[in-house]
Amino acid sequence: MNRRSAIALVSVLLCLGFGLSGVAVAQQTGTAAEAKTMLEKAVMELKADQAAAISKFNTSDGGFRDRDLYVYCFEMGTGKFTAHVNPAMMGTDVRALKEKDGSPLGQKVYDAAKEGTLTTVDYNFPKPGGTDPVPKEAYVTRIGGQGCAVGFYK
Repeated sequence: MNRRSAIALVSVLLCLGFGLSGVAVAQQTGTAAEAKTMLEKAVMELKADQAAAISKFNTSDGGFRDRDLYVYCFEMGTGKFTAHVNPAMMGTDVRALKEKDGSPLGQKVYDAAKEGTLTTVDYNFPKPGGTDPVPKEAYVTRIGGQGCAVGFYK
């Protein structure tokens, strides 16, 4: 192999390496399609056995947490969280959640929960470990007396 061919080969390998590292970084957060699929799976679980589903949503090994994706639910009557990745949120009212700028995030999610349909809500929320809000979107639905959602970062 001559010097020019060797340099070309190294350049190709470097480009491939950088390209693959970009894919790995991109997969650190869940996608819109993955969030929607997770919520659809949650709906099936809730319809089959609500108590068991809520229990699964609240455990790290219940099958409803993937990177930054997780299911959260709230009672439609009281607005109180019944499932959330953050245990401190349990029993608090979803409608009280505000974005950093004061926008009524929780009320938007609560109002979007409609039986038999997936609605989306756009908002800004910090990534895990961060403090600066970034664009996020949630798929939201209602299953009986539960409103549930899965959000993803854009």
